[in-house]
Amino acid sequence: MKPRRVIKADPPMRLIDVEAERFGNGDDGLEGRAGDQLFDQFRRVRAATLELAAPLSPEDQVVQSMPDASPAKWHLAHTTWFWETFILAPAGVQPFDPAYAFLFNSYYEALGERHPRPQRGLLTRPDLNEVRRYRAYVDDQMQRLLHQGGLDRATRDLVALGLAHEEQHQELLLTDVLHLFAQNPLKPAYRPAPRTTPAAGTSCGPTTYVEFPGGLVEVGVSASDGGSAFVFDNEGPRHKVYLEPFRLADRLVTNAEWLAFIEDGGYARPELWLSDGWACVSAQGWSSPLYWDQREGAWRGFGLAGPGPLELSAPVAHVSFYEADAFARWSGRRLPTEMEWEHAASQAPVVGNLRDSGALRPLPLTPSSPASKGLHQMFGDVWEWTASPYAPYPGFRAAPGAVGEYNGKFMVNQMILRGGSCVTPSAHIRASYRNFFQPHQRWQFSGVRLADDVR
Repeated sequence: MKPRRVIKADPPMRLIDVEAERFGNGDDGLEGRAGDQLFDQFRRVRAATLELAAPLSPEDQVVQSMPDASPAKWHLAHTTWFWETFILAPAGVQPFDPAYAFLFNSYYEALGERHPRPQRGLLTRPDLNEVRRYRAYVDDQMQRLLHQGGLDRATRDLVALGLAHEEQHQELLLTDVLHLFAQNPLKPAYRPAPRTTPAAGTSCGPTTYVEFPGGLVEVGVSASDGGSAFVFDNEGPRHKVYLEPFRLADRLVTNAEWLAFIEDGGYARPELWLSDGWACVSAQGWSSPLYWDQREGAWRGFGLAGPGPLELSAPVAHVSFYEADAFARWSGRRLPTEMEWEHAASQAPVVGNLRDSGALRPLPLTPSSPASKGLHQMFGDVWEWTASPYAPYPGFRAAPGAVGEYNGKFMVNQMILRGGSCVTPSAHIRASYRNFFQPHQRWQFSGVRLADDVR
């Protein structure tokens, strides 16, 4: 590794050991300024990433299970590269190692060449200890910068983007680890948790539908109503859309309901599937959601707590858009548009089974589950596929430079999901949040809520 230089501080301060430090206690002499939340938010978010990686061995953190996933070590390094590239470099801070600009750039064309995404698992060097030192160096420099204060609005906005970016990678780290462990014949658990064996007939009752009158409504976020809260650029501008009257299912589709779809030949009936979806089913041999398997006549699932009996009343997860659409057709319903979903969710509090609950799996609906206007599970448990392609809102303009590549250039061949999942940080999600994935992808915690027209 090349020698590195650090910015000088007067008086000198020690390098913070982010592996041992309990963030937010202020015992290192670096305390946030009154009224400035960025310093404390930075420390909390960076600490949370390390906490999520803590149960993993060094071997766990270097392997890449498929091109769509990334090794945990790469997530640790890439999120650090983001702070170094977008915040520290413009402030004149010397890089930890110039080679990392090539190794840990993800997709920013404006920043030059990068290591190929499908080959991230080949990066055995730098080793995990060196990546941890990289994080410690960047954390120290970032905390000095934030402690000094006086940041202009543009820099503060970039810090807020960096926090949201790292939270996204925290979620990806968990979903990527789940996919990795699912390839292991030993079926290891990321974090063992007590699991109950549900009764075979467990059910949360029939689905009911909540009716909305439609009409001219506003969706998205504008600079004026967003206030100081962070939102991604693709969540705006706020604009008007016309909705026909519609109905939205009061809850998510369950594993038991998906079993009925399977037993009725759902994966073997081309009339239920979009053409590209049927091609996927045929080529990939899909016959159930990802992580399901059947042994001795019993269905089992696999999650971050390891393998176990399929929890029939829990929301179905790890299905693609194609599967969600086929299930909706089989049900005689449809998927909601993202505008319908946001309109229905806009007045609901952001509460639910998100990562902060500690469950790290979709949970069955219970009488105590939060509801708003008759709707349950709007936030958390699983991301909800919508019928809407990922496209710009009217008036959207990507920011100039590399940061403008964050969302805008992906607005093609992707479908929108809403609501967050059981591995989404609760502070990260809101009604206007637009997640997007390609229609065949299903390693995320993605599920289904049905909709229907009012006839």
